[in-house]
Amino acid sequence: MSSNQEFFKNKVLGHPAGLFVLFFTEMWERFSYYGMRAILVIFLTASLTDANPGWGWETSAALSLLGTYAMLVYLTPILGGYLADKIIGYRMAVVIGALLMTLGHASMAIETPLFLYVGITFLILGNGFFKPNMTSIISKMYEGHDEKKDGAYNIFYMGVNAGAFLGIMLCGWVGEKIGWSYGFGLAGIFMLLGMLQFYFAQPLFGNIGDKPVPEDKKALASDQLIDTEVSKKEEQVKTNPFITIDYILIGIFLISAMIFIINDPLYKIGGIDVLNFNLFNWGESLGFALIAAIAFIVLLAVRIPRYSAIERDRMIAFTIFCLFTVFFWAAFEQAAGSMPIYIRDFTDRVLDGTAATTFKIVDLIVTVVPLLIINYVLFMLFRKTYTRIGLSNVILGVSFVIVWAIVGYKLFTEFTSSESEVPITWFAILNSLFIIMFAPIFTKWWDSKYNPPASVKYFLGLFLLGIGFGFLAFGARNVPAGTETAALSMAWVVFAYLFHTLGELCLSPMGLSYLSKLIPARMIAFMFGVYYLAIAIGNKLAHYVGGDMDKIVEQNGLSWFFMIFTLIPIGIGLISLVLHPLLKKLMHGVR
Repeated sequence: MSSNQEFFKNKVLGHPAGLFVLFFTEMWERFSYYGMRAILVIFLTASLTDANPGWGWETSAALSLLGTYAMLVYLTPILGGYLADKIIGYRMAVVIGALLMTLGHASMAIETPLFLYVGITFLILGNGFFKPNMTSIISKMYEGHDEKKDGAYNIFYMGVNAGAFLGIMLCGWVGEKIGWSYGFGLAGIFMLLGMLQFYFAQPLFGNIGDKPVPEDKKALASDQLIDTEVSKKEEQVKTNPFITIDYILIGIFLISAMIFIINDPLYKIGGIDVLNFNLFNWGESLGFALIAAIAFIVLLAVRIPRYSAIERDRMIAFTIFCLFTVFFWAAFEQAAGSMPIYIRDFTDRVLDGTAATTFKIVDLIVTVVPLLIINYVLFMLFRKTYTRIGLSNVILGVSFVIVWAIVGYKLFTEFTSSESEVPITWFAILNSLFIIMFAPIFTKWWDSKYNPPASVKYFLGLFLLGIGFGFLAFGARNVPAGTETAALSMAWVVFAYLFHTLGELCLSPMGLSYLSKLIPARMIAFMFGVYYLAIAIGNKLAHYVGGDMDKIVEQNGLSWFFMIFTLIPIGIGLISLVLHPLLKKLMHGVR
C-alpha cells in the first residue's frame, strides 16, 4: 500500500495542510448550495406585490422544481465520479464542477425563467463533478494512514456544516432583506472564490487526483493485491455479471423514471404535459413513477438471489435499510420545502422589547463565535502554507473579509432597528448548530458498549424525526382548515429542528457505514448507486407530497398536514424494531 508521508510533514492541527484546503473548498460549495436552497422556494412562492417581490408560483410548482433538482443532485455524482476516476482525474473534476456551479448561481441571479432553468441545470451538472471527488482526494491523501482517516473526515464534515451554516445565514438574510438576486449572486461569488482557492492550492496535492495514466493503474493494481484474507476469499466467489434481463429492467427503470422526473415540473409549472400518456388514468405521468419502482424492485429480486447465501442475505438487509432511508428523507427534506412556507405564513416572527434584544444577542453569539473558530483554522493554515500557496491564501483571506463585511452590516442593521423580525431562513441554521452541539455525544455513544444495533438506530432516527413534526402538528392544532395565515409560536419550529437533527444523527451516517460493512468490495458500486437512489427518491417524494400542502391545509387543516409526517416515520420506525430479529439474522454477525 502506498504511503503519503510527504503530506504529513507540513501539518495543521495534526493533519496535512491539504486537508484544510479541501475543508474550505467544501465549505464554500456547501455555502452556495444551502444558501441558494434556503431562498429558492420562498422566492418562487413570494407574492408579486411584496416589498421584496417573488414570482407568485403555486406551492406545488415550486416544490416540484425543487424535488427534481434535489433528486438529480444525488444521481449525477455517480456519473461524475466515474468520469473523474477513469478520464479527467479528481482535481480537474472538482474545478470543472465548481465552475459549472458558479455559472449556475450567476444565471439564477438574473431572475428570469430561462436563466433559472439554465442555472439549475448547471448546478446539477456541477454537483455531479464536484461532490464525489472531494472525498476521493481525501481517501488518496490518507493511504497508509488509516488511523488518521476518522479524524480527517470529522474535520472535513465540520467544513460541510460550517458552509451550510454560513450560506443559510448570509444568503438567506441578503435574499430576504436586500433582494433575491443578491442572495443567488452571493452564493455564486463564494463558489467562484472557493474554486480559485482550490485551483491555486494544487501544489500541496502533488500527483494526488491527477488525470489517470497507465502507471497509476499499475500502481493501483499492485495496491489491490495487498488485501485482507477476507477480500482474497471474496475474489474466489463467483461474480455476478449483468445479463440481458438486468439491462432490460435498468432501461425500463431509467426511461420511466426520467419521464416522470421531467414531466412533473413541466406540467406543474407550465401546464406542459407532452410526456403524459395518461397511464392508469393518473395525471402528471405518475404511472411512470410506478413502472420505474416496479422495474427496480424486480431488478433487485432477480439479481440479488444470484449471489452466495451470505452475500444475498446481507444485500437484502441493506436494501431494507435503503427503504427506511427513502421514508426518512421524504419527511426530513420538508425542511427545504413546506417548512419555510409554514414559517413564513403561520409563524409569529416579529419581536419587540426584551424579546427583540434577546434575539439580537443570541444571533450575535451564534454568528460570531463559529466565525471566530473558523478564522482560527484559517490562521493556522496561513502560517503553514503561505509561502507555498500564497495566492490561494490571499483569495481565501479576501473571502472572509467579504463574510465579515456582510456579517457586520447585518448585525449593525439588526441592532439599530427598534424591533426585530426573525428571517424565515434563520431557523434553517439550527440544523447545523444542533449537529455541531450533539454530534460528539452521538459519536461517543456509538463507540461505547451501549452502541445499539442497526434496526434500533433506524427506529430512533425515524421516531425522533416524527416527534419533531409532532411539535408542528400540535402547535397548529387550533388553526382551522382553509386558514391561509396564523401567528403560531416560533418555539414549535425550534423543537422540530432539534428533534429532526437528533433523528438525522441516529440514521443519516448509518447508510454508508453499513454499506461498507455489509457489501463486498466488488459489489459496492452497484449498492452505492442503490443507496443514493434511495436518497434521491426520498428527496423527490418529499417535495411531491409537500407540493400538496395548500390542498391538504385547505381540506383538512395545517395540523393534519404535519401529522402525516409524524405518523408515517414513527410507523416505519416501529417496523424497523419489529424486523430486528430478521435483520440480525440477515446481517450474519455484522453490527
